[in-house]
Amino acid sequence: MAKLYFKYGVMGSSKTAQALITKFNYEERGMSVWLIKPMIDNRDKEDMVMSRIGLEQKAYVLPMDEDLYQTFLKIEQKMDVIIVDECQFLSEEQVDQLSMIVIEHDIPVLCFGLRTDFRTKMFPGSKRLMEIADSITEIKTICSCGKKATVNVRKGEDGRIITHGEQILIGGNDTYTAMCHQCYIEGIKNQKVL
Repeated sequence: MAKLYFKYGVMGSSKTAQALITKFNYEERGMSVWLIKPMIDNRDKEDMVMSRIGLEQKAYVLPMDEDLYQTFLKIEQKMDVIIVDECQFLSEEQVDQLSMIVIEHDIPVLCFGLRTDFRTKMFPGSKRLMEIADSITEIKTICSCGKKATVNVRKGEDGRIITHGEQILIGGNDTYTAMCHQCYIEGIKNQKVL
């Protein structure tokens, strides 16, 4: 029986690499994979999913208002699995549509993405996945102090921690770093003392 999977982690925890390795594993067994990325993720080439370690694959670019279920029904090729990178950018409705594909067509859907933003608030897509996913797995990485990283810290050009602003700012290592919650809180306190 197929499931809806949510595999989440902070920036730099190898989510995209794991998504692409999973795609390779399915294809190596002769299975068909529908790789999806939300259109808002424009950090790399428009129609490519790219990991920091150099893995990359062409992907279907999903507009924010597209009905995933209806698009799935129009695909002529049989799909054995659906893999979504940067799933935090999905709408709640799109997560529900993926769930319906799992339920009605018995196709597993693996979603990889962030759980929370730089303010430690959940993204809508991630929140909905936490509510309805059949399997939820944390992909772990570490803070510079050695503890488990849990916060996606947005940095300003001066290196200071940013705590206010728009939820979405596409960026990589130049914009974000992963920290444990303690280092995040201490970093904010230290900035106020300066």
